[in-house]
Amino acid sequence: MPKQPRTLESKDQFSSSGFILAAIGSAVGLGNMWKFPYITGMYGGAAFFLLFIVCLVAIGLPVLLAELTIGRGGRGSAASSFVKVGGNRAWGGMGMLSVIGAFMIMSFYAIIAGWTLYYAVRAFSGKLFTNPDYTGQFASFTSGYSPILWQVVVLALTAWIVARGVSGGIEKFNKVLIPGLLLLLVILMIRALTLPGAMDGVSFFLKPDFSKLTAESALVALGHAFFSLSLGMGAMLTYGSYVQKEQSLGSATLAIGGGDLLYALIAGLIIFPTTFSFGIDNAQGPGLVFMALPAAFSAMPFGSLFGGLFFILLAIAALTSTVSLLEVPVAYAMERLQWGRTRSVLLITAGCFLLGIPSALSFGAAPGLNFGGKAFFDWMDFLASNVLLPLGGLIVTLFAGYFWKSVGDEAGLSARWFRLWLFMLRYVAPVLVLFVFLHSAGIIKF
Repeated sequence: MPKQPRTLESKDQFSSSGFILAAIGSAVGLGNMWKFPYITGMYGGAAFFLLFIVCLVAIGLPVLLAELTIGRGGRGSAASSFVKVGGNRAWGGMGMLSVIGAFMIMSFYAIIAGWTLYYAVRAFSGKLFTNPDYTGQFASFTSGYSPILWQVVVLALTAWIVARGVSGGIEKFNKVLIPGLLLLLVILMIRALTLPGAMDGVSFFLKPDFSKLTAESALVALGHAFFSLSLGMGAMLTYGSYVQKEQSLGSATLAIGGGDLLYALIAGLIIFPTTFSFGIDNAQGPGLVFMALPAAFSAMPFGSLFGGLFFILLAIAALTSTVSLLEVPVAYAMERLQWGRTRSVLLITAGCFLLGIPSALSFGAAPGLNFGGKAFFDWMDFLASNVLLPLGGLIVTLFAGYFWKSVGDEAGLSARWFRLWLFMLRYVAPVLVLFVFLHSAGIIKF
């Protein structure tokens, strides 16, 4: 007889506070500290930030609640939960997009996380600041073989946490590191706000100039609101399967969204005062963190300390996300293949490592891996982030909005809030997610 999927109903579960901290940890990854500042700088500062908040409410929170509701209703992996609540096996194939997407993202996300650990060690030791050519330093590091070593460190730490289980590993890890993350954020924010000229950066970030908004910036804000909450990759859906029935999903959704927004706000109050104080172009793109900010840290008192704390902050944010990413395929393997947690973690981590090697080497060590004008890393990022995740989010909205008839019973909302949520899922979120997909895929351009 074929193996039957294993239910997660009687399995390890989060406590109420543990779930919210773990979900916030999944949401507040590198995107908010690495990507959010430079896209905010590129698309209008405070005006873009306000637009991001609107998009977070309009698209992020409704889809987040839908993912959590499907997860808790199905009590299964990101693939099987759709089948269990929808009653049609075809939905399992749709859910597999999230499992595949999480696996792919984990393979290259661990590489960037490794960069942050490497930079933290270099900053604390002072070696990062001995050579003022930070662009050259970054290029030399990423074009060699060292990133593979740091990728292994990240994967090993992530695997160790996930192998310890939901309450004994993921929850305990987030209960320690999320408060630690907040402490580091506050310390670095205070340091940034006391720099000479810092208030110019604060003004850029918090005083909107709506003339700078364009259709392009609106789509970028939509996309970041979607991705900053870890939507479409099965992480929130999988975490939802471990949530107790007594937990209010509506309140949890607001808490997670609020945590994500607070993190983005403090990140902006670190980055922009620092860039304005030292005359750094805050719109220069992904290199802002690894090539521009080290110059600022080198020029400030106790720069090694604050630079090290900054990159440790990035590393912690990355690890809280890698843990949630790895749990998605691990939960699927445990349920569908009937593997134990340790075996699932080891084999899937090994797979992520092998798939990640071409990405790690595509920055220069193995240029033959690049094709079609893109590095292998960029192709993986494009396929996962611009194709699989928006499609996964679109499936969630359509499933919860149209196909799951008893979705309201599981969501536990009042009649008024349920009607509003259902309206957003049916008529607003799918359209916005579709626009995000078309823009991310390069089909819509301005």
